[in-house]
Amino acid sequence: MTEAGGVVLLGLGPGEGRLLTREAWEWLQAVPEIYVRTELHPVVQELPAGVTIHAFDWLYRQGSSFEQVYATIVEKILELARRPQGVTYAVPGHPLVAEATSPAILRQARAEGLPVRVIEGLSFLEPTFTALGIDPFPRLVLVDALELGTWHVPSFPPDAPALIAQIYDRISASEVKLTLNAFYPDEHPVTLVHAAGTARQQVEHLHLYEIDRSPYLGLMSALYVPPLGVATSMEAFLEIVAHLRAPNGCPWDRQQTHQSLRSHLLEEAYEVLTAIDANDPVALQEELGDLLLQVALHAQIASEEGEFNFTDVVRGIHQKIVRRHPHVFGALQVEGVEGVLRNWERLKQAEREANGQETRSLLAGVPLALPALTQAQELQDRAARVGFDWPEIAPVWEKVREELEEVRTAPDEKAREKELGDLLFAVVNLARWYKVDAESALRATNQRFRQRFAYIEQRAREKGRVLGEMSLAEMDALWEEAKHNEKGSSADGE
Repeated sequence: MTEAGGVVLLGLGPGEGRLLTREAWEWLQAVPEIYVRTELHPVVQELPAGVTIHAFDWLYRQGSSFEQVYATIVEKILELARRPQGVTYAVPGHPLVAEATSPAILRQARAEGLPVRVIEGLSFLEPTFTALGIDPFPRLVLVDALELGTWHVPSFPPDAPALIAQIYDRISASEVKLTLNAFYPDEHPVTLVHAAGTARQQVEHLHLYEIDRSPYLGLMSALYVPPLGVATSMEAFLEIVAHLRAPNGCPWDRQQTHQSLRSHLLEEAYEVLTAIDANDPVALQEELGDLLLQVALHAQIASEEGEFNFTDVVRGIHQKIVRRHPHVFGALQVEGVEGVLRNWERLKQAEREANGQETRSLLAGVPLALPALTQAQELQDRAARVGFDWPEIAPVWEKVREELEEVRTAPDEKAREKELGDLLFAVVNLARWYKVDAESALRATNQRFRQRFAYIEQRAREKGRVLGEMSLAEMDALWEEAKHNEKGSSADGE
């Protein structure tokens, strides 16, 4: 190959000369020079004395990003591969395992018609599995620490074991730890393996929170993360839902349709709101799970009907969120929440036009099934985003007073019903101006009414009285007691 040009991609193994393949050793003895991505790999010191070694470590020391370093290496190796004598490029481990440069060189060389030979090497994986005493099959996930550290949540299902490579210093270990903490508790047991397969091998069994304290972190460190446990991934949950709908599943679940589940979806959504209103995180966790079940069931039914599947649901909302947040995932600059909302409406209008819905009203997307207060507030919010709103709150108050007077002076029941609707709409607008969710505010008032009335019932029983026989004045006195007790409880909580 060296006479015809091209590139030899050679694996140097995990870190000791004894682990070089025979093919690699014979090639290294036969060539006058090689290029290595890094001379910090221990085996470089054990290479045949007659071979000249060129290293790219100087690129790392320039402070460039890893992406820029790798791109420069690829460009240089391809340039050398075009020479009549070609080039040998050697990397730690296996040329195509956890290595950014070799696959890129391989693809581009083949695209140019340059000869390519891969001399395989033992990767870091085999000695790492030996050190851990595990078989990677059937579900081990391989993860790059440099990529994982940039995420806010882990990029793999937590019910699968994971091996995270390239944890080369305390900073990268800390970044990985913070990402894993989104799912895994601090005390989750993990294992750090350093310099696997060499005389310097170290295996540390510790807790997740300790990984950035290890004194052995270096270029040859990898982190093994055991599964968090069964029933902890979305994939496992979707399998459960699919099983419920399967021929050997649950008769009730199998007979459900989009329409039959409609009331269940609405009920679960309201139970989520109830948990939020009660400020009960335990209940909220449970109710969110119930709501998620409804989403998964609808996606499974659609999949069985050939309409769409859960992946389509995720892909659709993923693309929509990215598309509608160019100020987060792009270069667009906006000012504050109002700027975000105005741009949001422009983006949605562009989407409607792209879908042939140019004449669709701005308000058409407000679901008719929403509770009336929520629907009113959403209609007002959307109109306000394009400037259909008063510039200050004084006219809002005036509109409430105006509508209240029109209710009082309505000539008949039909007119009074209309004016009461207008009054409620105006009050919702007042709530919106005060940045209060009208639906939540009324729900909270309803709950207070329940509690106070239950207090009246309880006190009546304690007095041996029948509620229907008590006077309004007596019940009102008990109502005031309930209000007073609420204030006392609130003060105690503070």
